[in-house]
Formats: sequence, structure tokens, C-alpha cells
Amino acid sequence: MKRTSWSAGLSVTADGVGVIAHAGAIVPRLLADQVGLTAELSGAMARRQFIPIHDRGRVLIDTAVMLADGGESISDIGVLRHQSGALGPVASAPTVWRTLDEVTAGKRKKIQVARARTRRHVWSQLPGGVPASACAGRDLGSTVVLDVDATIVVTHSEKEHATPTYKRTFGYHPIGVWCDNTEEFLAASLRPGNAGSNTAADHIDVLGQAIAQIPASHRRDLLIRSDGAGASHDLLEWITEQNRVRGRQVEYSVGFAITAPIRRAIATCPEAAWGPALNPNGDIRDGADIAELTGFLAPGMLAKWPDGMRVIVRRERPHPGAQLSMFEEIDGWRYQAFVTNTATGQLQFLEARHRAHARVEDRIRHAKDTGLGRLPSREFALNQAWLVAVMIAADLVAWTRMLACTGDAAVLALCEPKALRYRFLHVAARLVRSGRRRRVKIPETWPWATAIVAVFNTIAAIPKPA
Repeated sequence: MKRTSWSAGLSVTADGVGVIAHAGAIVPRLLADQVGLTAELSGAMARRQFIPIHDRGRVLIDTAVMLADGGESISDIGVLRHQSGALGPVASAPTVWRTLDEVTAGKRKKIQVARARTRRHVWSQLPGGVPASACAGRDLGSTVVLDVDATIVVTHSEKEHATPTYKRTFGYHPIGVWCDNTEEFLAASLRPGNAGSNTAADHIDVLGQAIAQIPASHRRDLLIRSDGAGASHDLLEWITEQNRVRGRQVEYSVGFAITAPIRRAIATCPEAAWGPALNPNGDIRDGADIAELTGFLAPGMLAKWPDGMRVIVRRERPHPGAQLSMFEEIDGWRYQAFVTNTATGQLQFLEARHRAHARVEDRIRHAKDTGLGRLPSREFALNQAWLVAVMIAADLVAWTRMLACTGDAAVLALCEPKALRYRFLHVAARLVRSGRRRRVKIPETWPWATAIVAVFNTIAAIPKPA
């Protein structure tokens, strides 16, 4: 068969020089240096009387950059090693293994402190301040929203502490907290696959770590959201106790099971108590209503829960084929409930605010696209260290968007990880040397070339922390 006209005279050789692939990966690495994260991690990973050839903080950053760039295994660090002309020496895969092995429990705590210090500097540099969390066409102002959720990570081989899960798969059941305002991955805990979905101690531990990541000046007004797995006495009481901290207000919005007391309250709730629900854009949603059941519940039932807890329920006509409970089949409505300690505000807005918790599913999906979906080792401790690198990678992507994807680069701000790689991180370029300077030359025909150059220049101009 003859070749088509476009391929006539086309050949491929492996003797190119002065060309780097994935040139966009230079940006998150530069960002880590500019905001001080590399230096902070170097201090956290330092060991007495031992100076390695490759600084361990740098190796952690390179691992995170590799994950942000789409790497799925430790051997993928070779992509960054290919760019040594621009990045300088990059650790080998065995060195990455050794570095992750050095991330002990004590080192993880130091890394948490390093990340919190860097985050304080990053938030101080955000143009326009910390973004507001939005729902139903409105924003929550200065409220910092923390979304907590767990997910299943399936493993296809025997790994330490990998067990059968409640979804009849095999693997791990990590729990994490994301900041809805900034999309940062604040804290996470790697757990065995059989760990409970509603284990209060795990929720409290990871939320405590997440709050410590929030700069002190932004901890005054917090909202914690969770699905029904967070509806435990211990967790809600712990959140309520946080309000005893002077100058701090912590609210919660947590899914709640439709139990017998809730069903009795729904049956006694008059039709006049129901009001229309809202769509995510703030418009009225046909066939969906909201009501508060707090006043229709038995005092004894409410006495078991923290003071100030309100119970709000949503009813909606189910889509064809939906499975209803016996109670729901009586009147044909599908019911969902949540609880909150927010004392003011329209019911419709409070319910829309709670439903915005669903955005955490996107955060989880992004994390799985950035390393969480494939844990590299048979050893549990090393997989915990890998999770630390995943969180750092997620933060670098979020910081790149917030700090640099503005103006001419705004076209990249809303890209999901896969699109960001396709348009930005995986761009090829020429590396040109002139005197003592190096220039990375993005092809001028690349559709996002102007945006990439703008991102690089903005990050290069970020003042380093004192």
C-alpha cells in the first residue's frame, strides 16, 4: 500500500538534541521553589550527620511534580531526568524509593508543618485573596469550607494492610479533606480496605490535620461538610467543641440517615412547611421541596445530639427506575436529610450549600488521576509516603491555577488535571543556550503558548518568603 501524501518522505530517528518534552513541568517545580516549599521540605527531611547527594526535599518535590505531570509509578521519574538540561540533576528511581522509605511518622508530621508554613505564604500572595466557596449562585464570603470524604483504592496485588472493602473489592480505604475554596488537598490518612466509613476517630484525626493546614487568620470561620458517614455523635460533638476556641466559628453540614424518628417527623410535617428547593445555579427546582424537621422531632431524640443541631430534609420525585424504600413508596417521594448547626439563613440556601459537598467527588477523581489511584509498594509505610507526595502534587496544581492562571493564562484556570497536562505540562520545547543563560522556547504555533509563557513569568516574579 502506498503511503498517504502527508507521510511521504517522513521518517523518525532518535538523534534529536536540544529538545525537551513535558516542558510545562518546569512550572510547578519552579513554583515549589518560589513559594519556599522545597526549602521547607528539605528542612523537614534533614538528617543529622548525613548529607545525601540528592536533597530529600528536592526529591519529594520532583516526585510530586512527576505525579502532577501524570506519572503513575516511581520509574516515571525518568521523564524529569530527561529534562536535566533545564532542571539540573534529578534523582533516579532507586533514590526516590529510598526517599519515600525515609518518610517515617515523625517525618510526616514535620512535612505537615512545612506544608502549613508554605500555605500561609501562598495564601498571602493570592490575587484578590482566598476565593470564596460558591453555591446556588451565591458565595459564602470569608468562610473556609472543608469537605471530608473517603474513597476506595483498588489494588491488584497483595499489599500490606490491603483488605476486602465494603464494595466487595480489595485494597485501601483512605480518607481525605479538601478545601473547597482553593481545591487544595489538605490532609489524608491511608487506611486498610476494611476501615469503617463512619469511624469518628478517623474523621476527627484527619479534620484536625486539615484545620492545622489553614493559616491561623483564616480559621475564624470554618464550615465542615460530610456525607452521612460523618453523622456520628463523637464527630458532631468534636466540631461543636471547636467553637469554644476564642474567635473561632465552626459550622457543620452533614448527611443524616432517614431513621424511624425522621420518618415519623416527615409524616407529621404539614404541607405548608415545605418550600421549593434550588438548582445549583440558584433557580427553583421543579418537583423538589425542602422542610425543617427539628420542631417535629421528639425532644428525647434531639437531646442525644449536640445543642443547636437542626434537621433539614429534601423530598424529590424520583427518576424512572429509582429504587425507593417502603416508606418512600407510600407517597412516591424520595427523601434525603442533613443536619447543621447554622442558626440563620434560608433553608433552600442551606440545603444547596450542603449539596455542593458533591464537588468533593471531583477532587477525589483528580487525586486518583494524580497518583492516588496506583499505590506503588507492597509496604504500607511507603504507600503512606506516596500519599504525602500526592497531596503535595495536588497543592502545586491548585497553587499554579490560583497564582498564575490569570489574565492571558485564564484559559488554563479551569482545566482538569488531564486537560492541564494535554495543553500545558506536556508541551514540547527547544532548550537554547546563549552565554550563561538558557531559554525554553515553546513552539509559537502551540495554541496555548502565550498562556504558558504568562504562567511562567508570573511564577518567576512571586516573592520568596522571608
